[in-house]
Amino acid sequence: MPKFPHYRQFDVMDCGATCLRMICKYYGKNINIDTIRKLSQTHGAGVNLLGISEAAEKLGFRTQGVRLSVTQLEEITLPCILHWRQSHFVILYKVKKQIYYLADPAIGLRELSYEELISDWFSFKELNNGISLLIEPSPDFFEDDIEGNSQKNKGLQWHVLLQYFSQYKSLIIQLFFGLIIGTLLQLIPPFLTQSIVDTGINTKNIGFVYLILFAQLMLFVGQTGVTFIRSWILLHISTRINIAVVTDMLIKLMKLPMSFFELKTHGDIMQRMYDQQRIETFLTGSSLNTLFSLINLTVFSIILIYYNTAIFFTFFISTIIYTGWILLFMKRRRDLDQKRFNISSDNQTVTTELIQSIQEIKLTNSEKQKRWIWEAIQARLFKFKVKSLALSQYQQAGGLAINQLKGIFITFLSAESVIEGNLTFGGMLAIQYIVGMISSPIEQLLVFIQQYQDAKISLERINEIYQQEDEEPDDRNWITKLPKDGSIILKDITFTYYGAGNEPALYDINLLIPEGKTTAIVGMSGSGKTTILKLIMRFYTPERGEISIGKTKLDQISYKTWRENCGIVMQEGFIFADTIENNIAVGEERPDTNKIEHAIKMANLEEFIAEQPFGLKTKIGVAGKGISQGQKQRLLIARAVYKNPKFIFFDEATNALDAKNERIIIDNLNKFFIGRTVIVVAHRLSTVSQADNIIVMDKGRIVEQGRHDELIDQRGEYYQLIKNQLELGN
Repeated sequence: MPKFPHYRQFDVMDCGATCLRMICKYYGKNINIDTIRKLSQTHGAGVNLLGISEAAEKLGFRTQGVRLSVTQLEEITLPCILHWRQSHFVILYKVKKQIYYLADPAIGLRELSYEELISDWFSFKELNNGISLLIEPSPDFFEDDIEGNSQKNKGLQWHVLLQYFSQYKSLIIQLFFGLIIGTLLQLIPPFLTQSIVDTGINTKNIGFVYLILFAQLMLFVGQTGVTFIRSWILLHISTRINIAVVTDMLIKLMKLPMSFFELKTHGDIMQRMYDQQRIETFLTGSSLNTLFSLINLTVFSIILIYYNTAIFFTFFISTIIYTGWILLFMKRRRDLDQKRFNISSDNQTVTTELIQSIQEIKLTNSEKQKRWIWEAIQARLFKFKVKSLALSQYQQAGGLAINQLKGIFITFLSAESVIEGNLTFGGMLAIQYIVGMISSPIEQLLVFIQQYQDAKISLERINEIYQQEDEEPDDRNWITKLPKDGSIILKDITFTYYGAGNEPALYDINLLIPEGKTTAIVGMSGSGKTTILKLIMRFYTPERGEISIGKTKLDQISYKTWRENCGIVMQEGFIFADTIENNIAVGEERPDTNKIEHAIKMANLEEFIAEQPFGLKTKIGVAGKGISQGQKQRLLIARAVYKNPKFIFFDEATNALDAKNERIIIDNLNKFFIGRTVIVVAHRLSTVSQADNIIVMDKGRIVEQGRHDELIDQRGEYYQLIKNQLELGN
C-alpha cells in the first residue's frame, strides 16, 4: 500500500477540513483547504461531524455517521474519520494485526495499539464504541470540478457507473489473475482426454490412464479452489457496489423537491428501485462473468482452429446466425419491457393502497369493488406475461434449432475427419469438449446483450430522477443564516396546482405575518389556507410573486437552514416505526432529556407515556404499538416543540383532540408561542381566538383580517364561519 497522503492543519479549528482534504487526495483529487472550510462551514470553534459530512457529500462522497466497536473497524471501508478525544478529528486508514494506522492532521502519520486507540477514541468508555464518519467516493466525486460542484442534470452515464469499480482495482486485478489461472487449467482437459484415448487405450497402458486420471483429479481440485476464491471476491465487489448504487439513488431522491413526490405514485418510485437493481445485476453479475467468458472463448477458439479449421468456421458461421436470430427480437423486447414497467407500477400502487386502506375498505363494504380493480390489473399482467413467454419461446425454438443443426454438422465433420485419418478418435472427443466450452460463452454473451438492453432501458427511466434539479443545488450561494427580522411577507402571490385546466388556488395574495406574533388562517375547505402554509414551508414555488423573511427573499435561504428553524405539524404528519423518544427527537442519535421532558409536558403526553410498557422506549407506528389520531397529533406537537424553533406552523394540529386535552395543550402552547412567529390553520374557535391576527380566506383570496373581537363585530365571513361554535344564533 502506498504511503497515505498527509497534510498538517494550519489552525486548531482546521482538523476536520484537513482530514477531508487528505481523503480527497487519497482518492486522487487535490482540493484547496479554503474550499473545504467554506463547504463545512468551519468557524472559530472548528467544525462538527455534521459539517464534515455535508462538505464531503457536496464534494461527491457518500457518508454515514456511526458508532463502531474496535472489531467493526476491521470490517468497514477505510479510510474513515474518527472523532478523537471529543475535540479533534483523525483519519484511520489501515488496520493490520491490531495495529491501527492514523493520519493525524495535528501530529502526522501514527501507529497505535489497541489500548492507545480506545483511550482516545471512545467518548464514553462504558459504551465500548466510538464515533466515526464512514466516507466513500461516489461517481460524482470523479465527475465534479475542483470546487465540488456536480455536473448538473446530465443523468447517469455508463462511464460514470463504471467508476463504481475504481476503488476495487486491487480486487479486480486478483480476479484477472484467478481468471488467467482458471483458463490455463481449463486448457489442459481436452489434451488429457485425447491422451487417454490415443495413448492409454490404444497402447493398453493402464498405468498411463491412472496417471492421466490423477492429473484430471488434481486439475479439478485446482479449478474448484480458483472458482471458490473468485466467487468470494466477486461477492465482496458486487455487494459493495450494489449498496453504493442504491445509496446514491436514495441520496438523489432525498435531494429532490417535495413537488416531485406529489407527481409520482408509490409504484413509479418502487419500479425505479427495481430498475436500479437491474443495473446493479448487469454491472456486477453479467458484465464480469461475460468478460471472463470472452477470454475463454478467445483461447478455446484458437485451440479449435489448431485442431480443425473447417469445424471452427462451421461453429463461427452458425454462431453468427444464432446471434442474428436473437437480435431480431430486441425491439419487441424493448416494447414489452415498457409495458411491464407501466403495469407493474400500477400493480405496486394498487397493492400498497389495498393493504394500507384495508380498514376503510371494510368499513365502506367496498371489498369486492377494490378486489375487482386489483384483479383487472392482474389480468393485464397475465396478458403481458403470455406475450413475453411467446416471444421467449420463439427465440428459444429458433436458437435450439440452430444449435442442434450446428452440433450435428460438427459431429459429422469430426467423424469424417477420423474416418479419413485426418483426426484421431481422441482428437474428436477433445473437439467435442472444446465446442462445449465455447458454446457456453456464446450463450452468456447473448444473455449479456439482452441484459444490457434491459439495463439501458432501466437507465433511461432512472435518469428521469437523476436529471431532476436538486431542491438545493450546490452551485448557488445559499444564505445559511436567517435575517434578524423574522416577519414573513407574501407579495402578489398567485399559485396554481400542477395539471392542465386547474384554476389558481391563490390569487394575488398580499400578507404580512409579523415576527413574534401568532397569525391564524381560517376559511372553508379548499379556500387556500393549507396552500399558503405549504408555500411558506417551500413545498412549492409560487407561480407569481415572492415570499420574504424580513428583507431576504425566501428562495435565497438554504432549505436546510429554513427547516431547522421551523416546527411543523401537518394534517398528514407521519409517525415512524420507532420508539416514542425517537419519534419526538427525530434525527438525533442522543436526544436531549430536558428537551424531551419539556416537549412531553407541552403536548400533555405524560399520562400516555406512563401507560406504555417501556415508557419512552416503547415502539409505536407500523412496527409497534398502534396509536389513536389524538395521540398521533400530540406526538407531532411534541416533535415540533422539541426543535425549539423560531417559526411554528400548525395545520389543523388539534382537530383530533378531545376538548379537555385540547384546552390543556392550547394553554401550554400559548405560553410556548410567546416570542415566536406562529401560523395556525384551523377551524376551531378555541385554537384561533387568541391569535394576534386572523386571516379569513375564501376561494383563494383574503376577504377579511383582524382580531377575533373585531371580526365578530363586523358580522362578516368570519362570523358566518364560527357562529355555530359561538352559539350566538343568527
